[in-house]
Amino acid sequence: MTFRKYVVLAGVTVFAAAGDSMLAHGMKQAGSISLYHLQSVFWAVLNPWVAIGILLLLGFLAAYMHALSWADLTYVLPATSLGYVILALVAKFALHEQVSPMRWLGIAMIAGGVGFVAGGPSVTTHSHADGDSALGAKEARSGAPLPTEHAAAAAVSGRGKQ
Repeated sequence: MTFRKYVVLAGVTVFAAAGDSMLAHGMKQAGSISLYHLQSVFWAVLNPWVAIGILLLLGFLAAYMHALSWADLTYVLPATSLGYVILALVAKFALHEQVSPMRWLGIAMIAGGVGFVAGGPSVTTHSHADGDSALGAKEARSGAPLPTEHAAAAAVSGRGKQ
């Protein structure tokens, strides 16, 4: 994996942790909201901490989408689990929340699973039943039809061999 891809995964992790932290801090200030009273939602969004949290979460979404464009979900999501550790530390020391030993254990287990994921490929390759070689991620995501799809499309359109 390239340095740029590590930066994108780090961005996903940091944007998510920072955005969630800012959002939580702002919502504690804003108080209770209700979807039945949309005015309370509007006023909550105007809280600077909530607004910054939303912007950071939009950054998370952009980085996450970028990561998913070159890697499988089953790789990207666990690879960004360091965010759980960061969130727990921020919650404990910045937001002054209580984090139980069981939560720490769960967070450690999640973060430990990254080792299993990091050892494998970032993209799952698929081999065809007729023995063709596996397709690369770029080819699979390009939208170009697979060879068997060409034959099926030709048969449906009537251009296939009769």
